[in-house]
Amino acid sequence: MPIHPTAIVDPSAQIDETAVIGPFCVIGAEVTIGAHTGLKAHVFVEGPTTIGEENIFYPYSTVGVAPQDLKYYGERAETRIGNRNKIREFVTIHRGTAGGGLLTSIGNENLLMAYSHIAHDVHLGSHCVLANGVTLAGHVLIGDWAVIGAFTGVHQFCRIGKHAMVGGYSVITQDVMPFATTVSKRENSVFGANATGLERRGFDPVAVEHLQNALRILTRANLNTTQALARIEAELPATVEIADLVEFIRSSERGVVK
Repeated sequence: MPIHPTAIVDPSAQIDETAVIGPFCVIGAEVTIGAHTGLKAHVFVEGPTTIGEENIFYPYSTVGVAPQDLKYYGERAETRIGNRNKIREFVTIHRGTAGGGLLTSIGNENLLMAYSHIAHDVHLGSHCVLANGVTLAGHVLIGDWAVIGAFTGVHQFCRIGKHAMVGGYSVITQDVMPFATTVSKRENSVFGANATGLERRGFDPVAVEHLQNALRILTRANLNTTQALARIEAELPATVEIADLVEFIRSSERGVVK
């Protein structure tokens, strides 16, 4: 097993024989690391943490450490990371708390750019991109294929819907609708569907146009949210994407950015 002689590995850690542990890494108790995962150097991991296969952790990233939550009293909480994620320099990933289900989770094939922060009880889906300095507060939920621009802050208990694009330097205090492009200027605004991202992922252009129409009704028709949803359901086809959008909005507890 390629473990650098300067690394410190707790005897209880379970590390696949194909994993690579670089110089000056610290691996704590109750850490499991899957096949072909690499820790380049100076990576700090505390357990209980489970890391899947073919992940790469760049220098000075920290995983599974205690959350920055004054209500955390050392209860046993976990961190779980899937497969083929890229965790860049100085990324911080904190374990869960009793108030949020005792779990922080990250799916598969995500890119977490330098200095991004995953707080306690966050659940990050798969195929997401968090640009440099993105900060996810506790209890945030991120859907699959979401892209969040640099230095964006997401408030506690907010959700970012799947296939959403959030522009850089945004401050998100309400849920971000799936499939939409949302940007902060003086206030948060929705600028239609994430058309480019959806087309790159193989969505039918007709389905994208239906989403554009739905978002126009939500944001430009001078209707409240209840009226807009009723109009969407009356006038637009009941596609999978429209159904996902409507369900996301109706299940929101903080309201959605419009």
